[in-house]
Amino acid sequence: MEALKPVLVIPLLATVISGLVMIYVVGGPVSAVMRGLTHFLAGMTTANALLLGILLGAMQCFDLGGPVNKAAYTFGVGLLASRSYGPMAAIMAAGMVPALGMGIATWLAKSRFTPPELQAGKASFVPGLCFISEGAIPFAARDPMRVIPSTMAGGALAGGLSMYFGCTLMAPHGGLFVLAIPHAVGHVGMYLVAIIAGILVTGGMYALLRRAPAQDPVHA
Repeated sequence: MEALKPVLVIPLLATVISGLVMIYVVGGPVSAVMRGLTHFLAGMTTANALLLGILLGAMQCFDLGGPVNKAAYTFGVGLLASRSYGPMAAIMAAGMVPALGMGIATWLAKSRFTPPELQAGKASFVPGLCFISEGAIPFAARDPMRVIPSTMAGGALAGGLSMYFGCTLMAPHGGLFVLAIPHAVGHVGMYLVAIIAGILVTGGMYALLRRAPAQDPVHA
């Protein structure tokens, strides 16, 4: 039993407790929030396409894979079944912004980042290109008050421009690699413009807001 504790008993008990807490304590409120967000988004008409894109983009970059992010993503995927491809394009454009933006920020302001953060910035390009916004979490965890507003600003711009340009996307995932699928993306050129604009805003904004390591309380 002593040998099994660290590899079986403790993980099993921890999983059971965590699962029960998620189902009976956390699950209900989070589920209600997600349903409310989905109904709110569904109530927005095509006349509000630009506003919808801005909102979806900001939601996608707010909690980097959390409930708000997932509510926006679920909404976009659900619309694919009804052949409404614009929101999914806005969501994926915004979803690539956080990780890629953090990589750009470390490149623009190298002196303001520690060596491990510079390495993390280089690594963030890979998940960013794959539509994995969680690549920005290491930065958001250390500096949320500056990272989250930066990612939301860039995501909102990318999502808004994508809807404004009438871009469409028929795939629910894949990042920039979906461009290799014929006819998967509508208005490819303008779609790339929307993504690049969002990335530059996030990267430039965080590069300006970021404090040098010697002044950052995290490193003090």
